[in-house]
Amino acid sequence: MRGGRRLFPLLLLALLPLALLPGLCHGRESAPGAVTCGSVLKLLNTRHSVRLHSHEVKYGSGSGQQSVTGVEASDDANSYWRIRGKSDSSCQRGTPVKCGQAIRLTHVNTGKNLHTHHFPSPLSNNQEVSAFGDDGEGDDLDFWIVQCSGSYWEREDAVRFKHVGTEVFLSITGEQYGHPIRGQREVHGMPAANHHNYWKAMEGVFIKPSLDPAKHDEL
Repeated sequence: MRGGRRLFPLLLLALLPLALLPGLCHGRESAPGAVTCGSVLKLLNTRHSVRLHSHEVKYGSGSGQQSVTGVEASDDANSYWRIRGKSDSSCQRGTPVKCGQAIRLTHVNTGKNLHTHHFPSPLSNNQEVSAFGDDGEGDDLDFWIVQCSGSYWEREDAVRFKHVGTEVFLSITGEQYGHPIRGQREVHGMPAANHHNYWKAMEGVFIKPSLDPAKHDEL
């Protein structure tokens, strides 16, 4: 985790010129203030005031995959996620994310995707949420639909993420882990939409539309 804290500021500096490109569309959709494909950000659960987080700690039960938790710290580099589409061509860098669009959330420091499946979560017995895959490539259980009002996912709005394959909502209800991740909150999937599954975009690098509409490169 300490290594991640040192390395991520360098990544942010490298990406900053891309994020500050003029918001010229050249045929792309324009939505000032929208979250865009390719952006790197932290997500805050608005009910419990913790950020979506992962790390190289595996679950001791269930799938045994890399765990996903919620943390209170705002400066932890293991809380950054990159916005991607179901395929790279479906979410070109700088394109605003539409309400109802299916996306992948890729954990920056480990390259694994936010994932859920029919395993019980260790504390609440809801549905386990894990980080899965290698170098950003997992399977069809990595897809989440952005539920929001209006046309686009706006940075200031609280949104929900509904899992495509199992129809649960990304949620936190407050259960806390002990050693070795003491105080971190369990993240899980819940079948019902409620106040535990609202998330808001926080710190990050938000990519604006490219000046070259044919440019599809990744971060």
